[in-house]
Amino acid sequence: MSKTRIAIHGAAGRMGQRLVALAAADPELQLAAAVDSPGHPRLGEDAGALAGVGTLGVKLADQVPAAAGFDVVIDFSVPKAALALIEVCVARKLPLVLATTGFDKSGEETICQAAKTIPLLWSPSMSLAVNLTMKLTEIAAKALAGQPGGVDVEIIERHHRFKEDSPSGTALKFGQIIAEVMGQTVHQHGREGRPGQRPRNEIGYHAVRVGDNPGEHTIIFGLLGETIELKVDATNRDAYVHGALAAAKFLHGKKPGLYGMKDVMHL
Repeated sequence: MSKTRIAIHGAAGRMGQRLVALAAADPELQLAAAVDSPGHPRLGEDAGALAGVGTLGVKLADQVPAAAGFDVVIDFSVPKAALALIEVCVARKLPLVLATTGFDKSGEETICQAAKTIPLLWSPSMSLAVNLTMKLTEIAAKALAGQPGGVDVEIIERHHRFKEDSPSGTALKFGQIIAEVMGQTVHQHGREGRPGQRPRNEIGYHAVRVGDNPGEHTIIFGLLGETIELKVDATNRDAYVHGALAAAKFLHGKKPGLYGMKDVMHL
């Protein structure tokens, strides 16, 4: 069985280094390119040595190599860099696993347009457990929709102090799934003062930023007399890396289109 050759964009970052390390240990994958921002102080160093797994013979570069020596690009960077990468992938017809979050509406439209030309897998979370929890959330929302007493939905997410977007893209996706089923039209981010009685058409979001927390999400369905909570935790960042690598294997050889982790997991 031939290996899936991957290029990692954002390879010098925390997630990028773990991608390099775990890809090197996967017999179905081959690291073919490692890319980070121009001017990065570690450019030219071996990506494996940088990730702490020994020399791999792939140097950290400041752009995706021109030679077509890989099958899929994986992006774990920031929105501005990811959007520039999308232009490159579209121009060169390169399949892309997009794990970056925090895009504005214009960026999301760029992603959808790109998927008309290339195979593009985009997910607010690469975690297999998170994506399964999203399916469970959808099932719960369908079962609870239309309850006579009403259902209050709150989403609490916790992440590390370095995370730049808030609430997380994953929390927003949970809210979108619920709203599409239950019909909430108001997305309330935090509360203060005297907002009054909680409206029925609202989903509340609460973002906590503490230490090095890799990610927790709790979805609360509050009924009169009882409560249901769905909670998913990551104990380390490898949960997202394993999902991204599984996504790269899935995307290899696929036709142009917009894919998600539900496709990888057959949900």
